[in-house]
Amino acid sequence: MKRKAMEQLIAWKNKENRKPLLIYGARQVGKTYLVKEFGKYFDDIIYVNFETNEIINNIINENINPQNIIKQLEIFFNKKITENTLIFFDEIQQNPRALTSLKYFCEDAPNYYIIGAGSLLGVHINREHYSFPVGKVDILNIYPLDFEEFLMATNNDLLIEEIKKSYFNNIQLSKLLHEKAYDLYSDYLAIGGMPEVVLEYTKSNSLIDAIDIQTKILESYKNDITKYTNYQDANKIIATFESIPNQLAKDNKKFQYKLIQKGGTSTIFGYAIDWLVNAGIANKCYKTNIGVPLKMYEQLDSFKLYMNDVGLLTNLSKFPLYLIKNQDAVNEVMIGMLTENYVASCFKYNGLNLNYWQNDYSSEIDFVLQTSKGDVIPVEVKTSEHVKSRSLTNYINEYHPKYAIRISSKNFGFKNNIKSVPLYAVFCIKGDEL
Repeated sequence: MKRKAMEQLIAWKNKENRKPLLIYGARQVGKTYLVKEFGKYFDDIIYVNFETNEIINNIINENINPQNIIKQLEIFFNKKITENTLIFFDEIQQNPRALTSLKYFCEDAPNYYIIGAGSLLGVHINREHYSFPVGKVDILNIYPLDFEEFLMATNNDLLIEEIKKSYFNNIQLSKLLHEKAYDLYSDYLAIGGMPEVVLEYTKSNSLIDAIDIQTKILESYKNDITKYTNYQDANKIIATFESIPNQLAKDNKKFQYKLIQKGGTSTIFGYAIDWLVNAGIANKCYKTNIGVPLKMYEQLDSFKLYMNDVGLLTNLSKFPLYLIKNQDAVNEVMIGMLTENYVASCFKYNGLNLNYWQNDYSSEIDFVLQTSKGDVIPVEVKTSEHVKSRSLTNYINEYHPKYAIRISSKNFGFKNNIKSVPLYAVFCIKGDEL
C-alpha cells in the first residue's frame, strides 16, 4: 500500500545532517508496516519491539552507550550491523532508556540509521518525566490514509492527476470524473483511512467487512486507555472519547464538558482530552481571533474536538451507511459533522494548524488557515451545492482576505475572489501552496 510518508522517510535517509528519527502516530495508522517497507531501501533491518522483547529491554536498561547497543544487537540477532542497516525500535515509549539513547546516537554515532516509533509515544512523553532527546531527533507524524492515498489504494492514480490539474488551474473537472470522485469520497466517509480497513475494502469491496475492522480498532483504543491509565482516569478518557459524536452533532460544535457529564469542567476532563490528543486519537481545533501569527490569537478555552479518522467517527456515531450515499435524506448538521471532521483530518495530515473563527453565534468560519507568506485564508465547508453563506460574507467584509476557499460538492472554479474546491480535493490544500 502506497504511503506518501515514504517520500519523507527517503528524504530523511538522504539527509546530510540526519538525526535519529522519532515517529508519532495513533495505533493502527501503519507506522510499523511503513518502517518495515522502508527497510527495503537498506541492506538489512534490525527490528526490536520493546513491548515483547524483554532481553533487549534489559540490555538497554543496563547500558545506553551506542557502541554497546550495537554490539549487543549484533550478538542477539547474529547479524553484522553496518552503516546501511536500519535499526527500528518499535513501541519505544515502553523503554525510557532506549528513548534517551537516541541523544547519544545523535552525538556519538550519527552514522547509524535508527528509528523509534510508538502508538502512545506522545502520551508517555507528556506524562512521564523522560529524558527526552530535545534537539537530537528528527520527528515525523504518521496519520491515517488521506483521500489521495485512498485513491492510490483503489487504483485511481490518473484521477488524482486530473484533480490536481483542476485544483491548481481552477478549471472544472469533467462531469464524469467529478461524479466518480465524489462517489469515491462518499465511500471514504464510511471507510476512512485506517490502513487495515482500506486494505480489507480493496480486497473484498465490502463496506461491512471493513467496518468490522473499524470496530476492532475502536476497541483497541479503549483497551489502551484501560491498560495504560488508572481506573478513574480511564473512565473519564473513554467517556470523553465517546462524547465526540455528540459534541460535533450540535449546531455550535464548540466542545462542552457538560455533554460528557452533568457538571463536567475542564478541571475534571482536561486531562482526558489531552490524553486523546497526545495519543493521536483526536485533534483540537482552537477558536482564534484574526491576526498573524494565528497561534498567538488562539482562545485556549474554546475549541472543537475531531476524531483522527472520519471512518472511525462514522462508526462511533453509528451513522447509517446508506444515508452517506443519500445525503439529501440526512439532517445537514449530522452529515456536516462527518464532513468537517474529514476536512480537519486532511488539514492535519498536510501539517496545517486547526483554527476556526467566530465573532458571535451568527457568524462562524469553519477553518482559517495561515499561509507561508502570513496571509489568513478563511475556509468554509458545505455538504452540498447550496453555498450561500452570511458568515463568509461578513468575514470578507470585515477582514478583506486575499481570497477565500469554499469546500463543497460543487466543481472547481474561482469566482468573486472565492476558490471553489470540491470535497474530494481537500488533500490539495497545503500551507506552502495556498
